[in-house]
Amino acid sequence: MLSFLPRATALLGLVAVLSGCSGPAVLNALTSRDGFETARSVRYAPGPRGTFDLYVPEGAGPQTPVVVFFYGGSWDSGSKSLYPFVGQSLASAGYAVAVPDYRVYPQVRFPAFVEDGAKAVAAVERLARAGGDGLPAGRHPVILMGHSAGAQIAALLAFDERYLRAAGARERLAGFVGLAGPYDFLPLKEERYKRIFPEALRSASQPVRFVDGAPGEPPAFLAAGLADTTVEPRNTRSMAARIRAVGGRVEERLYPGLDHVGAVSSLATALPLGRPQLRADLLDFLASITGERRP
Repeated sequence: MLSFLPRATALLGLVAVLSGCSGPAVLNALTSRDGFETARSVRYAPGPRGTFDLYVPEGAGPQTPVVVFFYGGSWDSGSKSLYPFVGQSLASAGYAVAVPDYRVYPQVRFPAFVEDGAKAVAAVERLARAGGDGLPAGRHPVILMGHSAGAQIAALLAFDERYLRAAGARERLAGFVGLAGPYDFLPLKEERYKRIFPEALRSASQPVRFVDGAPGEPPAFLAAGLADTTVEPRNTRSMAARIRAVGGRVEERLYPGLDHVGAVSSLATALPLGRPQLRADLLDFLASITGERRP
């Protein structure tokens, strides 16, 4: 079951951490700009939300892994402009990072935001093959990652192959990372979510349904906080259990005392937020699937 808060309060904790009284994002203002290049608003689709920001570490080569990170926001809010700290966190460890915007409710309903995500991944793949915006041409392993609603989007892209196929993505995914994601959240009780997820399509919105052990399903890292009252940790348990049941590879991490916002703010390197162990565990997982072993 979902217990997402309305838009005005769902990101309250993150806004409190990231936003200063003068408007700039405090956390991002404190985040180092050294060691990576940033390309802003790289176009992948028409419209104001059809772009992604790209963070490329210094010394990136033709096999530097690329993480495509989808932020949360209850499918009705959010912006890539809030997440330079995620780009820096992973770029400082040797990963290129793409953070797409995507259309949200009420402009669109499910599955349009997942389809946007697929287009963004396909565009990142094309850029990685051809090179550009600071990323050398090559064969870059691609990992999908998301927090909250973004984890649901990333999980559907990783386990329901129809989306990436329709968008023209060609590469097999190297991995999937889900932070505090809703993967198994029926039945819906809030009217807003019933509008976002039309009844006829509701079962297709559950990533857990598409885990079947088929060749090409990526290894997964699933993390959540046991103090999360926004997306219940049982979603992570259910998804992990399903992956294990079909013989897939999954690393499941549940952190005592960590809340919903903490699952993403733990990635920050500028301030001691959340549980730094989550970032360490995540980097260990990424290293195990890509061989990238930087600090």
